Amino acid sequence: MRQIVLDTETTGLSPEEGHRLIEIGCVELVDRRLTGNRFHQYLQPEREIDAEAVKVHGITRAFLADKPRFAEIAAEFLAYIGDAELIIHNAPFDVGFLNHELQRWQPGLPTIAERGAVCDTLVLARQRHPGQRNSLDALCKRYQVDNTQRTLHGALLDAEILAEVYLAMTGGQVTLHLGGATADGGAVTTAAAPRQFDPTRPPLPVIRADAVSTAAHEARLAAIAKASGGNCLWLQS
Repeated sequence: MRQIVLDTETTGLSPEEGHRLIEIGCVELVDRRLTGNRFHQYLQPEREIDAEAVKVHGITRAFLADKPRFAEIAAEFLAYIGDAELIIHNAPFDVGFLNHELQRWQPGLPTIAERGAVCDTLVLARQRHPGQRNSLDALCKRYQVDNTQRTLHGALLDAEILAEVYLAMTGGQVTLHLGGATADGGAVTTAAAPRQFDPTRPPLPVIRADAVSTAAHEARLAAIAKASGGNCLWLQS
């Protein structure tokens, strides 16, 4: 299973207002493991960068003066992502800009969504944590992902951080490597021995919820459903 965790930086908020991509950063996951295969490119936007955007990512037009235009790297970018699932935080923003750039380059090309699946980690986080802050920084704190280097937004750094957040939010790494090595240098996966059932152990008591506990539980689920706009998983059949 190949996935690409992707982030972008832009000159402003909306491609419909003529804003452009200025940075693309991607990292690759294969079977939920970071491979080290990255795609990173700064881009010449051929326009000014909004002052508020510069405050967010710190990228200036002077820095981008000698960088390639999107058309010069588009084929390489598309070859890199292939038909992999894209993992993006607040996907409509990045996908909107990518689709805009692709259509400027070659009108009629398939959209990003037509090329492969897109997972929006902001939607995923809101489903798992309704009513809470779900920015990338907030998720880093919640899942104990180190983001101390993130003083400014940057596409590649944010993609790397998002990959760690995504893996933590969806269950962590598939296997746990505990420092051993095989003869060919690979990591050794250590599994705990299965625990045996003790037939002499007395049965565990079953303590059923009383009316007060049941009412409190139902009230809590109703509050979650309200905060999540009806997306409480425990109320869905």
